[in-house]
Amino acid sequence: MPADDKDKGSWIAVRIKHGARPARSNLSLRLRRRRSAGSIAVRAEVSFVDGDEAKRLVAEEGYTVLDIRDRTQHERAHVKNSTHVPLFIENDDSDIGTIVKRTVHNNFAGLFFGLSFTKLNPGFTKTVKEKFSPESKLLVVCQEGLRSAAAADALEREGFQNLVCITSGLQTLKPGTFESVGKINLENAGKAGLVTVQGKISAVLGTVLISAYLFITLFPDQAEKLFDLAGIKL
Repeated sequence: MPADDKDKGSWIAVRIKHGARPARSNLSLRLRRRRSAGSIAVRAEVSFVDGDEAKRLVAEEGYTVLDIRDRTQHERAHVKNSTHVPLFIENDDSDIGTIVKRTVHNNFAGLFFGLSFTKLNPGFTKTVKEKFSPESKLLVVCQEGLRSAAAADALEREGFQNLVCITSGLQTLKPGTFESVGKINLENAGKAGLVTVQGKISAVLGTVLISAYLFITLFPDQAEKLFDLAGIKL
């Protein structure tokens, strides 16, 4: 054992297997010596579950849904009775660097995918701690799963011990998994911008092309007259 590790004091890391139920009987403990004060710190790693298990945790084990998505996604759809504390907030800073980045963002990610230009919420953990105690059971959710993992990690470092995330986020939920509030389905709340319009345009265009093909095939004489009127030579 290295000399630095010979001082008294222990650190306990609580490890939860991916996909396992966050019950204490499923935890494995690992003891490590640490050169710090003689107190024992307990650290709980975040558990990741699928949509069905997430629903069970809320319904049967009293977990509260903590929605950490930005304002626009939350307004499109969110779990009924969930608590909203965004990990990222809209960036309205007026310095030249931010203005340039915001302009580039709005003309690409904002335009095509409907994503807001955001920055990290400096008061995220403080706000959560004001609403919940460290012993609270929290199901931390976002749309794709990345932000919720980052948020849960930040909360874990602040002493929260009962944290669960949905693997790959709300987009993986089956329709109706949770009762939701909003204009669209919960699993589709991340879809916006021109990509959604493009899908509709593609569907309409495909229908038009198929109809035109059938018209030419079934009524060739009438189709030829229409082409002649339009000045199209076949």
